[in-house]
Amino acid sequence: MNILKIAHRGAKAYEPENTLKAFQKALDLNSDGIELDVHLSADEQIIVIHDETIDRTTNRKGLVNTFSLSELKSFLIDGKYQIPTLNEVFDLVDKKCLINIELKGLGTPSKVVQLIEQYISEKNWNYNNFIVSSFDWNMLEEALNLNPNIAIGVLTEEDLDTALAFAEKIKAKAIHPDYQLLNIKNVKKIQEKGFLVLPWTVNSAEDIQKVKSYKVNGIISDNPDKI
Repeated sequence: MNILKIAHRGAKAYEPENTLKAFQKALDLNSDGIELDVHLSADEQIIVIHDETIDRTTNRKGLVNTFSLSELKSFLIDGKYQIPTLNEVFDLVDKKCLINIELKGLGTPSKVVQLIEQYISEKNWNYNNFIVSSFDWNMLEEALNLNPNIAIGVLTEEDLDTALAFAEKIKAKAIHPDYQLLNIKNVKKIQEKGFLVLPWTVNSAEDIQKVKSYKVNGIISDNPDKI
């Protein structure tokens, strides 16, 4: 069985997370997908960054949503990389792999759905190029209400049964659990109900082998080349 190799925040083990450099590295390593996180800037552009602040990853401090796109572009990651927009990541990937967009910031569902629709209608992409995930299940419902064709991944770090019930309710495509919740039995149960199982963030060789033995559909990892 072919297990999808999904690069967490790009190939984060090798390049600074959520940068175009990290996403290019993921492509170079023949990843089947990339995973990334989005927030909105003050002028409502979709910004690819994990935290709600820029403190941890850039040379400045403050909330992402208090800066304009041009301000955010002036802050540097590792002294040389810019924070990318979601458009820039789409253009870099150019249908070469799956893009898993994790909704984090307020207002991201409608903007992300609009951008996906734009790339499908104008650039010949299709819905199979995307999966939208979130720990905030209200955001998943919002995205789905805007466009029922969008593939949804239900993120959970605590309760698989609740996530499974929600996935059934909204007809999600996948469940994205913390890998430590999984075993052979519950993976099989989720798959028998028609969902993909895409655990995160599986990094050590030992954990990768263990999770692979559960016959999951894909693995989200900082080092996708080790899967």
